[in-house]
Amino acid sequence: MENQVQTADRSAVDQLIDIVSKFTSRISMILPDDVTVKLRELAAEETNPMAKMIYETMERNQQVAAELKRPSCQDTGLIQMFCHVGSRFPYIDELASALEEAVALSTREAPLRHNTVETFNEKNTGTNTGTKSPWIYWDLVPNSDELKLDVYMAGGGCSLPGQGKTLMPGEGYEGVVKFVLDVMTSYGLNACPPLLVGIGIGTSIDSAAYMSKLALMRPIGSSNENPLAAQFEKDVQAAIDSIGLGPQGLAGKRSVMGVHVENSARHPSVISVAVNVGCWSHRRGTILIKPDLSYELLTSKGATL
Repeated sequence: MENQVQTADRSAVDQLIDIVSKFTSRISMILPDDVTVKLRELAAEETNPMAKMIYETMERNQQVAAELKRPSCQDTGLIQMFCHVGSRFPYIDELASALEEAVALSTREAPLRHNTVETFNEKNTGTNTGTKSPWIYWDLVPNSDELKLDVYMAGGGCSLPGQGKTLMPGEGYEGVVKFVLDVMTSYGLNACPPLLVGIGIGTSIDSAAYMSKLALMRPIGSSNENPLAAQFEKDVQAAIDSIGLGPQGLAGKRSVMGVHVENSARHPSVISVAVNVGCWSHRRGTILIKPDLSYELLTSKGATL
C-alpha cells in the first residue's frame, strides 16, 4: 500500500512538472494579454513612420513565433519565479525540485537557449538550472491549498542589468526620480523599448531590489494602492516618455509601456531605490494551480497548455 501511495504521489508530481514546463515554454513564445494590448495601443498612438514600422514588425514577430511554436526572442533569459504557495498545497515538499525539473524539461522541449553559467567555474550547465537557478522568490500563503506561480524570463539586456542605490533622506523623492531617469538615459536604449519599468522604494538595497522585480509581475495598467505612490508612477512615466526613446530606441512618442512602483516602510535615515525593466517582449506569466492540479492561466485568459 505504501509503495502504491508513493507511486501515485510521484505521478502527480510528474504532472505538476509537465504543467510548469509547458507553461514556461508557452511564455517564451506568446506574450501575456496585457502586454499585447499595450503594444497595440502604443502602435496606434504613434505617428513616426519608422516607429510604426517597428511596431508592425514586433507584432509580426509574435505571430510567427506562435505559428512555428518557437521562442519569440533568441535570449530566453534566466528563469526567475515568484512562488506564492499555500501552506496546505499538497506538493509543497516536492515543489522546489519540481520547478527545477520543469525548467530543465522546458529547456529541452521549447527549446530555450542555454543561459545558466556556474559562477567561478564558468561552465554552462546546458539545462538552465544550476546553483540557486532557477532563482525562486518564496511567499508562503497561510490557510491556502493553491499555488500561484509567476514565471519570468529575465533577459540579459533588460531586466538583469538592474541598478540600485541608497540615498540620504535629504535627497527625498526628487533624488529617487533623478536616479531613475539617470538609469533610463544610460541603458534604456539597450533594453529594447518600449519598457516596463519596475521601481522598488524601501529601507535597504536588498528589499528595494526585490520589490523592483516584483513590480514587473503586476499587470500593465495597474496602479499602486497608495494614491501618492500611484501619482508618482504617473509622474515618472511622463518624465521617461518625454525622453522619446520610442520602439527599439529609434525615437517615438512613448518610451515605456508603464511604470510600476512597489514600496515598503523605511528607516528615517535612508531611502533606497532600485530599478528593473522589462523589454517590449515582456515574457512573464502567472498560473494558478489547484490542489487537484487543475489550472488557470491568469495572464492568458481562456488559454490552455
